[in-house]
Amino acid sequence: MKKRILVADDDGVILTSLQEILEVSGYEVITTTNGKECLEKFISEKPDLVVLDIMMPGMDGYDFLVSLKQMAALEPDNIGLPHILNTPVIVVTARGDDKAKDMIGKENIKDYIVKPYDVPELLAKIKKLLE
Repeated sequence: MKKRILVADDDGVILTSLQEILEVSGYEVITTTNGKECLEKFISEKPDLVVLDIMMPGMDGYDFLVSLKQMAALEPDNIGLPHILNTPVIVVTARGDDKAKDMIGKENIKDYIVKPYDVPELLAKIKKLLE
């Protein structure tokens, strides 16, 4: 069975290219352009991994993660707390500063990559986290 990856990015070009790259690499891809929709799709689709842009309009990536954690705490049986806690997140950010590095380990963020990202590096990170 194919691993399912939820990709959230407000840039349509990046979203489409990342979807194509991941599908060619053998993954099932679910896409979204904002944090609110990402939250809804995370709950309904239960992906194996999330590739999350931090800077999105409305609910950004970090707010998505905080909201997801809060919802799980309030209704763990309805959302699936083990799924939330075990789903790795790779943050895609335009920031190359220490803030992105500091986020690793918080809110289930397992790794990050800076835009424009190196495709082989991103695929290697995804593969490692899905093993």
